[in-house]
Amino acid sequence: QMQLVESGGGLVQPGGSLRISCVASGRALSDVRMAWFRQAPGKEREFLGAINWSGGRTYYADSVKGRFTISRDYAKNTVYLQMISLNTEDTAVYYCGADVPPQAILSTLRLATSYEYWGQGTQVTISS
Repeated sequence: QMQLVESGGGLVQPGGSLRISCVASGRALSDVRMAWFRQAPGKEREFLGAINWSGGRTYYADSVKGRFTISRDYAKNTVYLQMISLNTEDTAVYYCGADVPPQAILSTLRLATSYEYWGQGTQVTISS
């Protein structure tokens, strides 16, 4: 069983930046794809980006490309989401997910159903 724990959310003013974290445990990440999603009240879970732990290949949603950056810390089994130029539309609960083998095909990596494990989420609120 794999466990994911997000942290680092909080209140940020418009135009600000924030880095949130996802710590994974219970399994090695060498063959795992990690992803960040967010979900605002009344909306579906939205794909933000993903990273292959091995190799570091990243994928981003068009809506956040250029503003959000995914990275990883090998020693800490941690995936980060660095967010800049935040606006009120970014307010949501942010979740990390993990896709373990047999891995979903690339064409479905933007679907929440492709990820078998999820963290509890961390609230990010953009407000002045």
